[in-house]
Amino acid sequence: MKRSDGLSPLFLGVALISLAASGCGGRPAAQATEAPYVQTTVAAYGSIEPARRLAGIVAPYQNVAVQSSLSEPTDAVYVREGQTVHAGEVLALLNTADLQAQLQSDLATANSNRANTAHTVFQGSLSIAQGVDTVRADEAAVGQAQKTLGNDTANLTRDQNLLAQGYISQQSVDAQATLVHNDQQSLNSANSTLAAARSNVTANGTLSGQGLQASAVQQSQAQEQVAIAQADQVRVQIAKATIVSPIDGVVVNRNLNPGEYPGSREIFTLQQVNPIYAVLHASSEEVARIQNGSPATVTAADLNGNDRFTGHVAGVLNEINPGSTDFEVKVLLANPGQRLRPGMVVQGTIATLPVAGVRVPVTAFTDDNHDAVITVQPDDTVKTATVAEIGSDGTTSVVSGLHPGTRIVSNGQTSVGDGEKVSYHQ
Repeated sequence: MKRSDGLSPLFLGVALISLAASGCGGRPAAQATEAPYVQTTVAAYGSIEPARRLAGIVAPYQNVAVQSSLSEPTDAVYVREGQTVHAGEVLALLNTADLQAQLQSDLATANSNRANTAHTVFQGSLSIAQGVDTVRADEAAVGQAQKTLGNDTANLTRDQNLLAQGYISQQSVDAQATLVHNDQQSLNSANSTLAAARSNVTANGTLSGQGLQASAVQQSQAQEQVAIAQADQVRVQIAKATIVSPIDGVVVNRNLNPGEYPGSREIFTLQQVNPIYAVLHASSEEVARIQNGSPATVTAADLNGNDRFTGHVAGVLNEINPGSTDFEVKVLLANPGQRLRPGMVVQGTIATLPVAGVRVPVTAFTDDNHDAVITVQPDDTVKTATVAEIGSDGTTSVVSGLHPGTRIVSNGQTSVGDGEKVSYHQ
């Protein structure tokens, strides 16, 4: 059967090829795709002060447990839990009626002893003066006895001469001899009395030196001082009855009510929260480069992380439990508004010792693992290089596995693949 159009298949094929050829010849060919532009930087050797980011909790600067050693009932309590107090502010007052009575008794005893001291001084002065007068009188008596003995002895000598001449009797001489003997005994007695008087004066001594009278005065003065000391001790107890805050802080526990006896329990718990500590947990590798005094910044998730609290490292504490690798870093922070509260969870960033090495921008890493960057080869193609981050200050990192002078893509998140050509500014 013949086709009605009279066109053979061979002719149609040739015609289609001719049309296609004429159509292509009428439009220009598509241009080649340009290489994508990327920002680059050259890795160079240098040093940074990396920062450690550690988690932890807020702890009070001081935690003070207030107790009382007095066995007195409570008259009044002036604070409540959660109240802010200042150092020296009165927290509670104990009853001191019995202590006041004891104080008055001790003061009366001290006054009595003071009067007794004055009496002892006057009595001692009188005894000393009387002793001196007695010595003088006894010295006069000794002198008189000596004179009497001398006179009677001379008469005895004369009588003995007269007896030898036969003018007087033996009886008269014997009587005179007896008189002389009696005079000698009187002199001995007077000397003994004088010695006793002198011994009494020596024993009495002087009021400002040593002796019985001075010691009596000193004893009376000591009794007075004992009574005064007892009164001072009672005054101290009375002062302790006014319970005051030793710090600027917050009352976190009140365990005392009017009428109660303090006993031996903790009656108030106070916390000083300005300044305040952030206690951060770290591993041994993390604390190895942290020093006391290093600057630190702390944020709290409970405060939406908007507020930053600055401070410094107050201490790097050794392992919390023996055999563990958990260390603590205490950061001291100013907390004037008391926005940070003990128990809050915080994140701390601490500057550590400088680290030297090949520096790259933090943005150059290809992902959050910070273990790869994109390098630019001499033929302008890119290639992913594996690195290890040694430290970072938040904007710049020091890495190993990269040579100084290597050109890298500044933004590691750029959508370029290995082997792809790129363009950049030298």
